[in-house]
Amino acid sequence: MTARAAEPVRAAPALERGIGVGGATVLNMIDMIGVGPFITIPLIVSAVGGPQAIFGWIAGALLAICDGLVWAELGAAMPRSGGSYHYLSEIYGPRGLGRLLSFLFIWQLSFSAPLSIASGCIGLAQYASYLFQPLGRALWSRTFALDLPVLGTLRADVLFSGATVVAIAACVLAALLLYRRITTIGAISKLLLGGVLAAIAIVVWTGATHFRSALAFDFPAGAFTLGQGFFLGYGAALLVATYDFWGYYNVCFIGDELKDPARTMPRALLYSILGVTAIYLVMNISILGVVPWRELIASSQSDARFYVISSMVERVYGHGAAVMVTLLIMWTAFASVFSLMLGYSRVPYAAALDGNYFRAFARVHPTKHIPHVSLAWLAIAAGAFCFLRLADVIAALVVIRISLQFLLQTVGVIVLRIRRPEMPRPFRMWLYPLPALLATAGFLFVLVYRPGFQKELRYAALILIAGVVLFFLRGRLEAGIQARPKAAAQS
Repeated sequence: MTARAAEPVRAAPALERGIGVGGATVLNMIDMIGVGPFITIPLIVSAVGGPQAIFGWIAGALLAICDGLVWAELGAAMPRSGGSYHYLSEIYGPRGLGRLLSFLFIWQLSFSAPLSIASGCIGLAQYASYLFQPLGRALWSRTFALDLPVLGTLRADVLFSGATVVAIAACVLAALLLYRRITTIGAISKLLLGGVLAAIAIVVWTGATHFRSALAFDFPAGAFTLGQGFFLGYGAALLVATYDFWGYYNVCFIGDELKDPARTMPRALLYSILGVTAIYLVMNISILGVVPWRELIASSQSDARFYVISSMVERVYGHGAAVMVTLLIMWTAFASVFSLMLGYSRVPYAAALDGNYFRAFARVHPTKHIPHVSLAWLAIAAGAFCFLRLADVIAALVVIRISLQFLLQTVGVIVLRIRRPEMPRPFRMWLYPLPALLATAGFLFVLVYRPGFQKELRYAALILIAGVVLFFLRGRLEAGIQARPKAAAQS
């Protein structure tokens, strides 16, 4: 009887490299634009008290450029899927502090990534309430409070309405569209960008053809008087602007699916930031030249803030045109959700593949070559966060990400230069280390210089404490599992 030849071990399916500079830039831009600028204009104008809000957008753009240079250097040096997971591990040591910090990044992403996706879904649903106003009517709401030692009281406002159902449906649809090969996803993203650009074009055209400089530059008395109120106002405005610009780093999470990632990442980052900055400035000046800023402030306190662009277009062109632009804005919001879910679903996958997160997230679909478990979990969690209020979602998202990720990275790029000067860096930060220092200062300003900043910091502290405890418990559990076979062998 002849011995049967050993069957070859099948390699696990790998991710597919199918996105170039153009596709990566498109994914970043639809991630960045999203629904944010269409719903947050009244909030920024209200925060600073007038059309000087435009300087809040400029400050947000400068912060994005400075931080984008941090991501560009790190991404080109470590062009793998997972982004910050790998950066933090390498910066602070993969066997020491870096392993804890990279785990904490994934842990906080379990909250911040679904919050980010949910914000786009909620924004889409709120514009849908312009088309069918009963959707915006609250069917059930409740405030939950939890008193904790040291941290104080944590509060969460939960709301259910018809718009909540629309938001969850958008989340599910995005997950279904992403459940396919990456080459097809690149084509879908370009189609989605067409709707995004159409929505922006209508807003800019409306503003350009009906622009009144007396409205756009009608600064109130004391608009530029430096004082506590001035800095608190701009702190609140910069938090919202930071949220609107975020997404420029999305390409760093899909490094294993990029063509020539060391070249593609920095270019896609910088192209998308510069392009979106130009779009935002033109769009916001256009709006301020049509809608009086006092009206925008008034709308920030009512449901009208959820669809201010639709109201502007209706005033100029009538209800039919407003319906069309509303549908395009909903398309834009969905495009952002699609891009966010694509990028974030790759991060738990990368960590699990590295053995630093739950194993199930490392699974790749055998034919579609996507991390399907990670994608499904992200969609479920985002759907759950759709029950929260949009303003709370944005504030919690920004503070959690800055505290547990962005600050560690902006400081870390300098640490890595000192620790690993010989490391190949295909892209080097311009004017090093000035952009990293300015980004660090900007993020700290957003964290602490605005009214009621302690609320979101409590959430960030709770996530940090829980993550540290989970990390060490998981380590002890794994050590116990590994010790059992040794003990059995000795007996």
